[in-house]
Amino acid sequence: MSAKDYYEKDFYKELGVTKTASGDEIKKAYRKLARDLHPDKNPGNKQAEERFKAVSEAYDVLSDTEKRKEYDEARNLMASGAFRGFGGAGGGGPAGAGGFDMNDLFRNASQGGGMGAGAGGMGGLGDLFGGLFNRGGAGAPGGARMRPQKGADLETEVRIGFADSVNGVTVPLGITERSTCPTCHGIGAKPGTSPRECPVCHGTGLTTRNQGSFAFSEPCANCHGTGSIIDDPCPTCHGERTVLQTRRLTTRIPAGVSDGQRIKLAGKGEPGPGGGPNGDLYVVVHVTPDELFGRNGDNLTLTVPVTFPELALGTTLTVPTLSGSVSLRVPAGTSNGRKFRVKGAGVTRKGVTGDLIVSVDVAVPQKLSGAAKDALESFAQAQTADPREAITRALRSRDGAVTGNSS
Repeated sequence: MSAKDYYEKDFYKELGVTKTASGDEIKKAYRKLARDLHPDKNPGNKQAEERFKAVSEAYDVLSDTEKRKEYDEARNLMASGAFRGFGGAGGGGPAGAGGFDMNDLFRNASQGGGMGAGAGGMGGLGDLFGGLFNRGGAGAPGGARMRPQKGADLETEVRIGFADSVNGVTVPLGITERSTCPTCHGIGAKPGTSPRECPVCHGTGLTTRNQGSFAFSEPCANCHGTGSIIDDPCPTCHGERTVLQTRRLTTRIPAGVSDGQRIKLAGKGEPGPGGGPNGDLYVVVHVTPDELFGRNGDNLTLTVPVTFPELALGTTLTVPTLSGSVSLRVPAGTSNGRKFRVKGAGVTRKGVTGDLIVSVDVAVPQKLSGAAKDALESFAQAQTADPREAITRALRSRDGAVTGNSS
């Protein structure tokens, strides 16, 4: 890909976000697209695979603060025409004849000449474009050396049970990624054969294209920037040097993890180009809800159905916990919905253990036997206290006011 082609790529549009999107917005957009386009979800769909690559490339740049800054600066400079009309003594001739060679800018700007470090910080242009276009700094052999870069971050998802989220669990993971072809070991040629030097770029991987008053140094179109030609491609990777493979690994999900939490596994992402460090792997944890327990921070919650007599007369309840059961004393006259705290029966996270919060809830029977109905009617007749005393008093007061006004 040429420098011009690179800066004209709209990574923001690729992810469907604006240029002012925050890091979280970019991450959210990428995660949704990556899930929909992932090769595991679209087996054999070449169009989805290409979109997945494009989305991953866009996220690799926009998720990195420095890369995003360099990308934005490069696009702004090029789009503004900052390099149009640059010429030498001839004032607009082609590169090599008094013109301006962008290749010189890419490789030599950081050496202190022209637009060097003294020009208000513009000395970073050599590094800026070198980082964007995978080109080495001054002195890079043939200008095609790739500087070490951190590998792309990867993301996967795992679903665990509620008890496992509280106690922690070890889970297997399957990561689909691009890896060096195991058949040709990254050469791209059929075993027993070798690539030959590209006759166009003579093995450098770069060619120079004149455009107006300046020239672009770009990957050779004949060899796609590799510097070599493969006459007999590898039957496994078809000359691409890499293949999609599934890597298996296991990881420990820590105790106390919550639904939707992302766990970072440092150095478990894709290998870094040019010998750079591996990227990171992020594991998004989904927790299956429990049929009995809920969760509020580090506290577990539990609702226990009770009868009216149990609340009125008092009782002892046996309630479950995630590790067994406990006895809970409910005093006489307990109101419906009251909460009881069982200390230390919640979630342990970072050395701190929460509690179990038990709520009592009166279960109103839908059907009554004749004996039960008679007993309730007898109770109602024997009950002298008015449970709605305040409301009754307010109603009487209002009725008296209405009668006084009428007279």
